[in-house]
Amino acid sequence: MSVEKAVFPVAGFGTRMLPATKTIPKEMLPLIDRPIIDYSVREVVDSGINNLIFVTSSNKKALEDYFDRNMELERSLEAGKKYDLLKEIRSFSELANITYVRQPIQKGLGHAISMPKHLIGNDPFAVILPDDVIISDKPVIKQMIECYKEIKAPVIGLMEVDKKDASKYGIVSIEKKINNRLFKLSDMVEKPETDPPSNYAIIGRYILTSNILHNIEEIEEGALGEVQLTDALKKEAEKGEIYGYVFEGNRYDCGNKIDYLRAIIELAYNKHELKEELYNIINMLGFKNGK
Repeated sequence: MSVEKAVFPVAGFGTRMLPATKTIPKEMLPLIDRPIIDYSVREVVDSGINNLIFVTSSNKKALEDYFDRNMELERSLEAGKKYDLLKEIRSFSELANITYVRQPIQKGLGHAISMPKHLIGNDPFAVILPDDVIISDKPVIKQMIECYKEIKAPVIGLMEVDKKDASKYGIVSIEKKINNRLFKLSDMVEKPETDPPSNYAIIGRYILTSNILHNIEEIEEGALGEVQLTDALKKEAEKGEIYGYVFEGNRYDCGNKIDYLRAIIELAYNKHELKEELYNIINMLGFKNGK
């Protein structure tokens, strides 16, 4: 069964980026001239998925408007004969088929993913956490779909981290190495303070099956009333039916202020028209020669 649906859990408050996210959805914070969400959406569309499901909340209208048409803006661009920009703006509403599902109460990532279960049915589906912007030659979701086609089981995106940083991530236990990038998993631990089971951390990319949705229904709420995706994944690991894939690409955690800044600088560096001015700004600020 092919992967034709993708779920974007975007109902969160974005507290790590306050106060900016008090009125602006964190997914709409700009990276140069495109919002964070745009990068993840294009990754999914470029992976061949055209049915996108956004799990939103009441403060996400700006996100929904971004993927809709703005007739007043279009008329203004047309009157100004800015046809290239007009074509680009219009294309946003044509990227994919987008459905919005509300998560009225935020009760964890597992709960968010279960909200559109009536739209997912028994189909495999991708889950993308847009905070994780990943720049790669081949879209990460496409890399993972290719793995899924071979193993016919859930695949979790992984990256290698220093063990001293393991407490910041969910860390997997590896049962078997399939190849240099693909592992069969036996367990996972959320933010281990000591003795992490490996140095491979879970990042915000998943290819899941409907079994995960069934597992979520069976999970009890945690102390904070949340239903965690990790608990549903652990159930699949106990059955020996879940894998981890170490993606190829550069990842930026854009819910983290330093990584968000790094993303802006590196993306600007890779834009030909901005590169020289970026150098000038850095030199003007006194960072030349590492100062």
